[in-house]
Amino acid sequence: MIDEKKLSTINLYDRFNAAFVSLITPEMSELNKIRKQNGYSHQPTIEKPFDMPLEFTSINGVKIRMAKSIIDLQEKETVVLLSAFPHSIIAYSTVWEQLKNNYNLFAYDLPGFGASEGKADYMSFKFQGSFLNSFLKHFDIESSHLVGPDVGMPSALTYVIHHKHKIKSLMIGDGPAALPTSEPSVMKKMVHSGFWRTMFVIAGSGALIESAKNLGNVQYVPNKFEISDYKKSHTGKVANNMKWFKKYPDAVKDIDENLKNITIPTKIFWGKHEAILHKENGIRLNQRLPNSELEIFENCGHFVYQDDYKRFIRLIETWVEKHK
Repeated sequence: MIDEKKLSTINLYDRFNAAFVSLITPEMSELNKIRKQNGYSHQPTIEKPFDMPLEFTSINGVKIRMAKSIIDLQEKETVVLLSAFPHSIIAYSTVWEQLKNNYNLFAYDLPGFGASEGKADYMSFKFQGSFLNSFLKHFDIESSHLVGPDVGMPSALTYVIHHKHKIKSLMIGDGPAALPTSEPSVMKKMVHSGFWRTMFVIAGSGALIESAKNLGNVQYVPNKFEISDYKKSHTGKVANNMKWFKKYPDAVKDIDENLKNITIPTKIFWGKHEAILHKENGIRLNQRLPNSELEIFENCGHFVYQDDYKRFIRLIETWVEKHK
């Protein structure tokens, strides 16, 4: 039972800082137009997240939060869901609720993100790819389908590039991979400006979560439980989170030069109204990956797995069945 009195909320300081970010973000006018067309309101899309069997575990000395639901590892397909930033695996609750009936499911907050342990050493594509390798070995996952939006995308790609694996397919999107990257204003600030990274640290996790909602959702309205989990999960971690963005320009080069070698069936998804990484990044990635398909989610922002979660569920089900 969740004690609603202990929920963390978005306060006036958070709203003020998030409003300032919106004010200096040119993409906001287009996002607001789409929201108006959608009848976007302050009422949450779902009242509370569906139950997920959350637990903490340590793998190679790294403490993470995860969830798993196993039907039959031998006979049923396995799907592994990687968290996005600044969300946590709670954001997958609608997806989890549907998929758990037919697939073995694993999900975890990437080290340094969500409710998992945070250290500066975790803030690199290389570490995240290596940890994914350790995660799959720890749970004896011989083959699986990886789902990696946002920061999960370079984690999945780095893993398949640098580690021996039996991955059946990838479902990735809304993240960095192919050069040159097309970056909207907020991404440019986090990646290329030490001043702005410091400002995000000072503003704190609440402003980060509120800004992400403003920039990343045009249909889905997060509920208070999700907001609380995101804010609590990233409290005290924003400084380390920004180190990931600082390393981003050099780290993406490694993926870019190896894209031609990735032959795994790959479904690329991207929101049409993307204000974090333009959809041109998805188009470019599709052109570079030898065995990929691109699906643009109409009427969606950065967090497509929330904005149109029913379509995202269908995407996973259809892709997994095609690549058993």
